[in-house]
Amino acid sequence: MFNLENKHAIITGGGSGIGKAIAELLAAQGAHAHIVDLNAENANQTAKEITGKQGKATAHICDVSDQGAVKKMFSEIKTIDILVNSAGISHVGNVETTTEQDFDKIFKVNVKGVYNCLYAAVPIMKAAKAGVIVNIASIANHVGLVDRFAYSMSKGAVFAMTLSVARDYLHEGIRCNSISPARVHTPFVDGFIAKNYPGKEKEMFDKLSKSQPIGRMARTTEIASLALYLCSEESSFITGMDYPIDGGFLTLNG
Repeated sequence: MFNLENKHAIITGGGSGIGKAIAELLAAQGAHAHIVDLNAENANQTAKEITGKQGKATAHICDVSDQGAVKKMFSEIKTIDILVNSAGISHVGNVETTTEQDFDKIFKVNVKGVYNCLYAAVPIMKAAKAGVIVNIASIANHVGLVDRFAYSMSKGAVFAMTLSVARDYLHEGIRCNSISPARVHTPFVDGFIAKNYPGKEKEMFDKLSKSQPIGRMARTTEIASLALYLCSEESSFITGMDYPIDGGFLTLNG
């Protein structure tokens, strides 16, 4: 089951966090993982770790918000069976405290970055009459999160793009789904807490962990396992769906 032999998978944000876990798992199942990241050190290290385990991986240093760079990279890869849009950034603030610069930065990476990759990948998949796309969205698609105005906007857009692509290419052999995690423990989260809540790291980590009814944050490998299912033939009857993976956040809070 979940055999990805001879598949080429592009994973944006694949150098760290959720993206890295997905890249590692897809490669373990036989895919050639194309690690796309703006951080060269992270991308190269992830590729090195995969190839060190006899997997297939290539690092690509690319800013997903730059359409020209994205199109060039995709044309060089040529064969694209799987696209996982995992690259993203966060922001703390409500509508009053979110500056235009903040808003534009979030939009540029989280929305335009996903659009650019879809724009480059879909024609290649359409020509092959086959392709799988998984977008990493967020539970912020579904509920109002305090002080996450711009971030929630961006992930809502990712969810909407997922539905649109699934509908438009329903008969072109392309499936498109999204995953909406609650809080996931990644180096990004640790850095985010340290930056925004200095001196209160442990307190905030515990608080954020307990906001999931299950009592902890998700592990990156748990998100990767769901992504593997959606990227595999075992999910061939599924498209246009969003999958919350949230420790009961949406249904069991309150």
